[in-house]
Amino acid sequence: MPPPGVCLNIMEARSKQDGYGKFTSPDRFFGQDFQQLKQYCLIKGVRYIDDMFPPDRSSIGQGLLSPSDLSRVVWLRPAKIVANPSFVLDGISRFDFGQGILGDCWFLASLGALTFQNHIFGQVVPLEQTFDQSYCGIFHFRFWRFGRWVDVVIDDKLPTINGRLIFVHSKNQNEFWPALLEKAYAKVCGSYTDMNAGTPAEALMDFTGGVHMCILLSEPPPNLWELMCRAGQSKTLMSCGTHKGATSANTVLPNGLVQSHAYTVTGVKQMVSRGQPVNLVRLWNPWGRGEWNGDWSDRSPLWQTVSPQDREMCLSVADDGEFWMTLQDFCKFFMDLDICGLSPDFLDGSSSGLWNTSIYEGRWVAGTTAGGCINNRDSFWTNPQFRVKVSGEYSEKEGEKNILVSLIQKPDKRNRRLVQNLHIGFTIFEATQRGKFPASFFNTHAPVGQTKTYFNAREVMEFMMLKPGEYLIVPSTFNRNESASFVLTIHSKIETQCYENSNDHKHEPAEKRKKVRNAQEDENKKDFFRQYSDKYEEVDAEQLQRLLNENILKGDLKSGGFSIDACRSMVALMDTSITGKLNGGEFVRLWNKVVAYKDIFYLMDVSRTGTLSLTELRNAFIAAEFRISDDMLNLMALRYGASSGHMTLESFISLILRLDCMNKIFRELSDGKGMNLRESEWMYISMYT
Repeated sequence: MPPPGVCLNIMEARSKQDGYGKFTSPDRFFGQDFQQLKQYCLIKGVRYIDDMFPPDRSSIGQGLLSPSDLSRVVWLRPAKIVANPSFVLDGISRFDFGQGILGDCWFLASLGALTFQNHIFGQVVPLEQTFDQSYCGIFHFRFWRFGRWVDVVIDDKLPTINGRLIFVHSKNQNEFWPALLEKAYAKVCGSYTDMNAGTPAEALMDFTGGVHMCILLSEPPPNLWELMCRAGQSKTLMSCGTHKGATSANTVLPNGLVQSHAYTVTGVKQMVSRGQPVNLVRLWNPWGRGEWNGDWSDRSPLWQTVSPQDREMCLSVADDGEFWMTLQDFCKFFMDLDICGLSPDFLDGSSSGLWNTSIYEGRWVAGTTAGGCINNRDSFWTNPQFRVKVSGEYSEKEGEKNILVSLIQKPDKRNRRLVQNLHIGFTIFEATQRGKFPASFFNTHAPVGQTKTYFNAREVMEFMMLKPGEYLIVPSTFNRNESASFVLTIHSKIETQCYENSNDHKHEPAEKRKKVRNAQEDENKKDFFRQYSDKYEEVDAEQLQRLLNENILKGDLKSGGFSIDACRSMVALMDTSITGKLNGGEFVRLWNKVVAYKDIFYLMDVSRTGTLSLTELRNAFIAAEFRISDDMLNLMALRYGASSGHMTLESFISLILRLDCMNKIFRELSDGKGMNLRESEWMYISMYT
């Protein structure tokens, strides 16, 4: 049996703090341990079969093949396809493979870029794998997935028809790393069908976990050529895509380019033609054939205008899918350029200073932390807030930039094709106070930076200049009450410090409870208590239930009153004598708390519905003087709220009584003696169980 959800979250958070999820200690995809599985197969003398991505039609997926073709698919191990299979033959090259019937040119274009960077390639594709010694039909690959590296295990059964691979295939039929890598990525996506259609940026990020920049070529930056040259000299991957046609079909245009198709940028070079410099971009079609036939194509007469040395070094007349074109034609006929590197060094030409990277994970939860864009003036403030302190020297040169902010939304579906990306973006403000910023702040302060628009993309980013100071970054969905998880990454040229802002509480003044002790009133309550208590002047959970529902809160309870389980919990929380019952003093303390929390409930129920919305719940915690992070608020809403997202008086009182008790217990044990749980973990478990 897997651990409960909250415990699982704690285990995952701890493992990440301990270094798991980094490239050196990747997470095990589906919990599969490559070394253990391989050792088991070797001991048992069997060939591995992956039950998490089985060699059957479920792994191919629906709609990719016709029923007749699907019935003809046979899953074969490489040794059944060729006599002498090899993992890698004669090194790694973009010319090793060609696209199959699967529409994953976006993946293969990125893979073509990956072949230029041996170090990165070796991270994704462990090259010690062979079909020789210790072979047992199991392979593994590594991908970066939304903030974590994962190790993906597969068997080597590949889909074939008539003994031929139907998806990516190698030019040398004995080489199998491309087909096995594609299968591993199909497993990550959910099936082969789930790899149909996409953008190179997605695979580039999954190959590197690095810094990604997307450039719209219809509005290229003035330093585009310099940027591409720096990227070419750095350890970066570059891919691009052509414009979409009337349909999603990959139509070959008269100029030789393919519509709605991804290409790899394989080189940039400035040459001298007729005495004038010309900037040329080299591109590769992952089909392995089909090329541009305009200026500077393979058979263009313009090649006769450059030096013999340049012609010898750059020109290859072959239908291998690779060709040259001018930077101007590149911007004209291609839609966007994606650059992805292990570090942000390619972003600027300065050799001074190092880039710093900070990564944070968060979640938008409908009703609590999903406030929508800034157009939603009353709820925008409830979004997660991240405080950033920028310090050090900065350049005042025009056009200089020092901060790259990236926001990635994480999928909520196992299958990639079922993921519906939300429109996401972020807004940046100068920070003028401490704690979570209220609605009034955003009504009176203009942003100093933001995404140009909200995109329904996996990632949005902005490259900008921020002067030294303190800032607030607010990631959000465009519409309010849309739930999703996200990863916020900040790359900075100068020193920055960042933290999630909801834990640093200093809110606008709220009406506080007046703690006035009235001895006579307490005596009257004890007299009332004696009328209902047993001969030992105690009440159990059943008696407490009647007192609360039929006397103390009669007329205030809208949903049937306190359950017997809720009353048992109250007895356990207030029973300092550990008798399983409440005596007079314990009962009066509980009564006073219940009345105080009831008053807060009605004070914060501004909608007069008899329930608290999740925004009203947040305000109720502030009025009760509790410090609640966004994560804890989300958890409480899930545990105690109704399906409508509202909370009744009974649930609110039960929740805040437990919160008060757990908070006091932790404070008493905060010296660490006898305590193995961190504060957040302790609160998570105690509030959710």
